Amino acid sequence: MLIYKVVEIPIVTDEAIEAVLNQWIGQGWQFDSLQFVVREASKRPSMAFVFFTRSDQPPA
Repeated sequence: MLIYKVVEIPIVTDEAIEAVLNQWIGQGWQFDSLQFVVREASKRPSMAFVFFTRSDQPPA
């Protein structure tokens, strides 16, 4: 069975994205996708969500 982890990044910078990726991949999660939230008034993302997955089965 696949388990999902969603992490919100309230302030979107390259350093913040990198820190979240390194933290959760280091804990055994696999990167799945990255979604940005953009407001109409600005082209810069106001927040982002990073999605990770992992199997709930222990490694053989």
